[in-house]
Amino acid sequence: MPTPTSTTIEISKEYLHFSSAHFTIFSETERENLHGHNFYVTATVTAPVGNNGLAFDYNLLKTKLKTLCDGLDEKVLLPQHSPHLDISESGGYIVAQFGDERMPFLPRDVLQLPVRNIAVEELAPWFLDELLADPEVQALDLIQLLIRVSSGPGQWAGATWPQT
Repeated sequence: MPTPTSTTIEISKEYLHFSSAHFTIFSETERENLHGHNFYVTATVTAPVGNNGLAFDYNLLKTKLKTLCDGLDEKVLLPQHSPHLDISESGGYIVAQFGDERMPFLPRDVLQLPVRNIAVEELAPWFLDELLADPEVQALDLIQLLIRVSSGPGQWAGATWPQT
């Protein structure tokens, strides 16, 4: 039987999740009410199998993903690059301005992300970009990396490197 030259490993752990509040912005006049989700994150990695019979130490990716999830946990997530939302600081608050709606938040409760919207289709590439910017992840010999984010059962979005 031939020895495989590469393998695909799926990392899907119960602890790779975060609970955050957000609102999806649909247009300059329409948005959801503020609400929360229990988001889940998985990684599917294709990598060469080394002479030792292992592809890589996937504890590294599990640790990196958990750190990213922990950073988003129990936060109100706001999109920095939305064309319909202005975010500023005023009077000790982070203020999200949507049309004529002014929403003040305590700074400790908010995390601004460099995305256009807080939705799984923006969160998956954000996770992927964060991982790919990490020097330890860059040092891995990976063929492909797929990050998936779920906002509920049966609702996932994914981002893949390299893009196909």
